Amino acid sequence: MLTINRRALVALAAALAAAQGLPAGAQETTPAPDAPAAAAPEVKDFSLGDPNAPVKITEYASFTCPHCAHFHETVFGQLKTNYIDTGKVYFTLKEVYFDRYGLWAALVARCGGDLRYFGIQDILFSTQKEWAASEDPNVVVQNLRKIGLSAGLTNEALDACMADAPMVEAMVAHFEAGMKADKIEGTPTLIIDGEKHPNMSYEDLKAIIDAKLPG
Repeated sequence: MLTINRRALVALAAALAAAQGLPAGAQETTPAPDAPAAAAPEVKDFSLGDPNAPVKITEYASFTCPHCAHFHETVFGQLKTNYIDTGKVYFTLKEVYFDRYGLWAALVARCGGDLRYFGIQDILFSTQKEWAASEDPNVVVQNLRKIGLSAGLTNEALDACMADAPMVEAMVAHFEAGMKADKIEGTPTLIIDGEKHPNMSYEDLKAIIDAKLPG
């Protein structure tokens, strides 16, 4: 499995800032010698549904994973309508970063906060073939910015979110810890009430959920 190593973090943040036309120093600052180390930003996983739902599902997914996009196109909508919105399933998305495009997409999704996160992730998955198609990172950044703007974010907010190097580092550390703890080897991977499952059809997922629901 391809993952982002830590030595690539500064390069990723710098490349993203450069692609946006931000000043070279916008992506990182050097603290004064006697200044205390800044606390790492908190990285949360976003969830939908009732936290007290009888079934808990966590999905590990990458915004640049075609199988993840297919899962969200063919399975997630029905899961949301029939189980999440009805209080039967509490769903959490854990982001996986295979490449810089997926990491940048996650920055845009997170920039929307709780209010816009799942709306933006829906756009990212449904238009994955369009926004991630270019080999030019400048084009991809502009595509992602358009998605953010269409979801109600401002240029100023996007500038801040997409040049936040400490958040990038914290996100990668969070993703690496989760992958190791849950022994994730590919995406999408579902963890249903603590049990790990590979990608599956809606019918197979429905059967698993229904077997776990109270009679």
